[in-house]
Amino acid sequence: MKVKRMIFLSMFFIIFAISCEEKQPQIEHKIDLFAGEREEGKAYVMNEEECFEASEIVISTSKIKLEDSFSGRGKPIFIYKVDSGNVLKTTRDSVITYPLQFLSNQKLTFKKDSSVYVYLKKLEGFRFIAEEKHLKYQWVKGASAFEVKK
Repeated sequence: MKVKRMIFLSMFFIIFAISCEEKQPQIEHKIDLFAGEREEGKAYVMNEEECFEASEIVISTSKIKLEDSFSGRGKPIFIYKVDSGNVLKTTRDSVITYPLQFLSNQKLTFKKDSSVYVYLKKLEGFRFIAEEKHLKYQWVKGASAFEVKK
């Protein structure tokens, strides 16, 4: 009986000694593979030619205003209304009826009493808002509001 007890106690002490071994904290080596390519806080903004090429409809107008905006869950949504304007490019519709409403994911800034180019493309997603507000178009992502040169 004493022999079994001695074997059990010796096994217990050996296991206890091994499990209480001090473990060195592992040093984490973080390697950033895209360190040179990441620019935080900077978004790509297209120039006038790129905006014109990327859009399906281009309108020059001075009669544009913010009609409605939504914010809350997800991205903010802004709905703008164009009362009248000159169509410079269209690949989708041959006749555009005014007033025209379009959706934007960014707040656009327009100077008062100055004409701007409006770059639009076919609305993608936003099915419920499109049905409720009768929207067909959205602002081209990455486009700026350029003033019409006189």
